[in-house]
This record gives sequence, structure tokens and C-alpha cells, in this order.
Amino acid sequence: MSHLIVHGGTPLSGRIIPSANKNAVLPILCATLLTRQPVRLRGVPEITDVKKIVEVFRKLGSHVELDFKTGILDVHHKDTHFDAAIDRLPEEMRSSIMLVPGLMARFGAARIEDDVKGCTLGAREIDPHVEVFQRFGADVERLPDGLVLRVDRPLKANDHWTDYASVTTTENFVLCAALAEGTSTLTNAASEPHVQEFCNFMSLLGAKIEGHGTSKLKITGVSALGGADYTFTEDFHEIVTFLALGAITGGNVQVKNGAPEMFPLLDRTFAKFGVQIVHEDGWSRCVVDGPLKVKEPFTRNILQKVEAAPWPYVPVDLLPIFVALGVKAEGSVMFWNKIYDGAMGWTSELAKFGAHAFLSDPHRMITFGGKPLSPAEVESPYIIRVAIALLMVAASVPGKSVIRNATPIRRAHPNFVEHICELGARIEWVEGD
Repeated sequence: MSHLIVHGGTPLSGRIIPSANKNAVLPILCATLLTRQPVRLRGVPEITDVKKIVEVFRKLGSHVELDFKTGILDVHHKDTHFDAAIDRLPEEMRSSIMLVPGLMARFGAARIEDDVKGCTLGAREIDPHVEVFQRFGADVERLPDGLVLRVDRPLKANDHWTDYASVTTTENFVLCAALAEGTSTLTNAASEPHVQEFCNFMSLLGAKIEGHGTSKLKITGVSALGGADYTFTEDFHEIVTFLALGAITGGNVQVKNGAPEMFPLLDRTFAKFGVQIVHEDGWSRCVVDGPLKVKEPFTRNILQKVEAAPWPYVPVDLLPIFVALGVKAEGSVMFWNKIYDGAMGWTSELAKFGAHAFLSDPHRMITFGGKPLSPAEVESPYIIRVAIALLMVAASVPGKSVIRNATPIRRAHPNFVEHICELGARIEWVEGD
């Protein structure tokens, strides 16, 4: 495992360019399996999950050239092969389930491994995905170590209404529908910025998708998809994180942001902690006048709150970032994760800094901020932005702190620590037990 040594107390300042969004990069990588034409992707981040998917492509006979220095990936699946009895998808990586539609469409068979889980955000079922695959004509066979799906090609168009607006389920539906015979509709589709970026890429390949950015998608299947040359946009998760790092350390951080139209609710959420976000000339910056302070609600006898749910709510992935602001800002805030059970159970690690955070139930946490904080050695759960939230608190406290098991950060954010150090932070990776 990898740990972080954080020498906190330094205000972070400067300009920074975010990397691409992992949650757009991975489904787009998986989508390339649907076409036999060459695809070039620009701005590909050097993260663990990208490396795992690229390795799968190579093992399946695809031609892949990847240069992380330039961020350019060239992939051509012309000679790709797959045997469900032999070939395995990456385990312990949630996004590998999005390779299934391409494998079914190309080879009539695919696998789902038992260990396809991702971060420990609570119960993350695969049933909604299996249901989508079945609706497109897949037969499912349970094996001791996973599932095998077989389909009589071509895939069959259908109409589906999901139980909840799942990002990955939405992307799997689009991946299946793109080459299915007929027109498919999905109601209660996810509409996050990375889902919109994914749909834009699919359209660039030649997929016929209506309803981008809404909760209802209509996809008319085509006989084949073409190639593309595509450049990823900045990750809004990183934009928010770098702005929050500037705010919590009392600094002045400016972040490149090509899509400020996605930020009105996020700007208002920052304002609840006394942070103003300004968007100018393609850049965003945080403005803080004095110590962070929670904005009091006009309604008496209720707590200020941040509610996280599927877009256009505040994304649950960003909730830990605002929790970090909550333990620093004077005042009380209730944080409500409306999706995952058990994803808020890291209050004991915050307490090691001296923070006062109370877990109301598996979905809700209350922070009583403004308490004196001190350096600490904490243990991160396997959740990407919880590790970052703990780093944020450590960076705001003078002295040496240790974030143990911070490896999840590398799954989503390439050179994250190096970028923060460019802003003035003193942070380093330490490998070992």
C-alpha cells in the first residue's frame, strides 16, 4: 500500500490544469471495443484503471499505442479475439463491466467476474447491469467465479425503465443499444457531466442518441460504428477538489474550467461554507474572506445541509470534499448521501484530527466545525475522495500528518500529489507496510 506524508499549514496558491474525468475516460475506452475502425483519444490520464483496460485490449489482440507523456492513445480493435472460457476481465475494477456490451456485440459472449466491485462505497449490485444485458437478449449462466453471458446476435432493441439513475447502468444500456436492431429507450437515465461526455463520444462514432443530458434517452441502432479523434474535457471532480484545497488552506487556487455551466449548484454549495467561486475567462477560483464559516439557514432550528444524489444533485463522489470543509468551517452541517449505504462511516478518522463529526445513520453525517485541529495519522477507507478529504484536512493543519492506504487516489487522479505540490504543498508518497 501507499501512504501520504502531509506537512500541513501552507496556503495553496497558483494555477492548475485538471486531468480528464476517470468516469468519462473508462466508459469511452470500453466503447472503442464496439468499432473496428481506429480511434485516437487525447488527454488520457495515467491512472491504474486505464492501464488495466489497455492491458486487457492487448491480451485480446487489439493494437494499442499509449504515450502518457502526451496523453495520446491510439487503439484499433480490428484483430481482437475473445473466448469466455479462457479470457478474464480485470477484477476489483467496477468499470470492467462496461466491456461486456462490446464483447457480446462482437463475439456473442462475455464474462462478469465476482470481484467487479470498485471502491468500498457500500453495497454495489450488478443486478441492474445483468438485467440490461438480458433485455438485449443475453442468456446468463452462473459459474463458481462469476457469470457468463451469451447472446444470439444481433442484440435486440428494447425499452427499459431503471430502478434508479445509475451512471454505469445508463452507459451499459447505450453501449448495447448502439448496435442493436431497432430503437431503444431508457427512462430514468443518469445525466452526469461524464455521462454527457460519453454520449457525445458515442455520437462521434456514429451512434444515434437523442436526449443527451436528460433522464430519457432514445437510441436507434446502426449497423456499424466508425472511428474518431477525441479530446477529453477537464474533470469537474478535480476542479472542485483543487478549489476546495485552496479554500481550506486559506490560499488562492485558480483551476482551468471549460464548462462553468455545470457549476451553479456546486457554487452555491461552496457558498454554504463561506467560499465564493468566480468563473472568468475559462478559469475558476475560490475567494475566501477570513476563516471558513457556515452560512446560517433562514429557517430557524434546522441545520445547514448538503444533499448528494444523482445529477443534477451534488454528486455523491464530491460529498467527502465538502465534509472536509465542514469540519474546518465554524458551524454545523448535515451531509446526506442518498445513494450508498455505509459510505459515511469514516468519522472516527476525522476525530483523530480533533474534528467533531457524528454519524447519524448509514446515510447521514453531521459536522460540528471550527474545532481546534491537530496533525494525526489516519487510515483511509478504499474510497477515492475520502482519501482526498483526509488529505485536505491534513493540509489545513500545521504539522506532520500521515494518510495511510491513500492508494485509491491514484485510481482517479494522475500526478495528483505532484500538482498540489506545485501549488505550495509539502506532501510525499511513501511505499510499504
